[in-house]
Amino acid sequence: MVISDRGISLIKMFEGCRLDAYQDYGGIWTIGYGWTQSVDGVPVGRGMRIDRDKAEELLRGGLVNYEREVTRLVTVSINQNQFDALTSFSYNVGIDAFRKSTLLEKLNAGDYWGAAEQFLNWNKVKGVPLPGLTRRRKAESELFQS
Repeated sequence: MVISDRGISLIKMFEGCRLDAYQDYGGIWTIGYGWTQSVDGVPVGRGMRIDRDKAEELLRGGLVNYEREVTRLVTVSINQNQFDALTSFSYNVGIDAFRKSTLLEKLNAGDYWGAAEQFLNWNKVKGVPLPGLTRRRKAESELFQS
């Protein structure tokens, strides 16, 4: 599967697009639509700047890996909305966190309701709940259930 326009819109809405590098709430250097990996071989850091086209390229190109990993890790049937929610979630928390999550464990056990509830547990940075993450997880959970 590939993420739909609805899923991409969800990511863009919650990530926002910042063309100058910044440190997120966890202290991780970030640019574009929540991009934390190197840009053209250069680690994201202070003073880095990109244009909108590059931000779009990083998002679209990066999503290919998240789509592939969600497809590989999920062993039960899911619909497009569930795929979009899981891809958005993975893009935000990282594939390793998704791989080790109770959300994935419950989903692969066929507990779709339990998996949907698990999104809401991922709203903290360094143990502190963040309103933006709470809104994002609620939106992902609702999309997953639709």
